[in-house]
Amino acid sequence: MGTVSPEVPGGIEPSTPPTQRTFYEEVGGAETFRKLTARFYQEVAADEIVRPLYPEEDLGPAERRMRMFLEQYWGGPRTYSDERGHPRLRMRHNPFRIGPLERDAWLRCMHTAIASIDEQTLDDAHRRALTDYMDMAANSMMNSPI
Repeated sequence: MGTVSPEVPGGIEPSTPPTQRTFYEEVGGAETFRKLTARFYQEVAADEIVRPLYPEEDLGPAERRMRMFLEQYWGGPRTYSDERGHPRLRMRHNPFRIGPLERDAWLRCMHTAIASIDEQTLDDAHRRALTDYMDMAANSMMNSPI
């Protein structure tokens, strides 16, 4: 049953459960993740430490995979899993030596990309959540002490 409200004709306001918006929706959806990954891969293309970790000459497929993964992780479309199955991030990154130098270079690229998203799109709380996740993910991908 709804609540009584003098502003609503008939005095009864319908009860509808509040809709929970995902992080993905709150930060602008596909366009924000497109901008984020595009900027990240611009940085990767110019980085002498990280670029060699990407075997494909064209970074476009890697950019698309990362965008799909991030969209899904943050509550957007499930295209990544539909096309590629379970993310298995550690397994997919294991063929590449990732030590502190590579991690830090990757994070520089990602932090630059996150910083490129305007404050109206990515407020402080969302920016911190995204940065914290990227820091955790980069640390978890390390597979070499050097």
